[in-house]
Amino acid sequence: MSAEPVRWLNPDEERAWRAFRRMVIAVQTGTARDLASVGLSEPDYEVLSTLSERPDHTSTLHEQAAKMGWSRSRLSRHATRMEVRGLLERAPDPADGRGCLLVLTEQGLDTLKSAAPAHVASVRHHFVDRLTSEDLAALEGLARKLETPG
Repeated sequence: MSAEPVRWLNPDEERAWRAFRRMVIAVQTGTARDLASVGLSEPDYEVLSTLSERPDHTSTLHEQAAKMGWSRSRLSRHATRMEVRGLLERAPDPADGRGCLLVLTEQGLDTLKSAAPAHVASVRHHFVDRLTSEDLAALEGLARKLETPG
């Protein structure tokens, strides 16, 4: 069986790929730095904000890991660190004897409420306010095309 020949990127594709990577890194670096100034990492904020939107402020470890694109073991280790800080608790999952639920604590909700204004300001500064409404709509369309693996 012969291997498919490599389809190297042409100059336009190469420039677009590199521009995309620079954009993602610049926005993530800025928002991560701003979150760190309020004592949270990006994954901390993702977990807290997701749990705050869920019924009973609870999610399965499996659902949360899938949402973040993480393995369950990676999220489990991260959840352990968040649990030590009092941001969430684990509870047995009645639907899955091997799984667990992640439950947002009052301290976690208070931490999220305290950090949210700074995070939104950061997202505005590093992303939203630099783009027109047309840019945002185009970017959303592109993101929809790329969000599911091909």
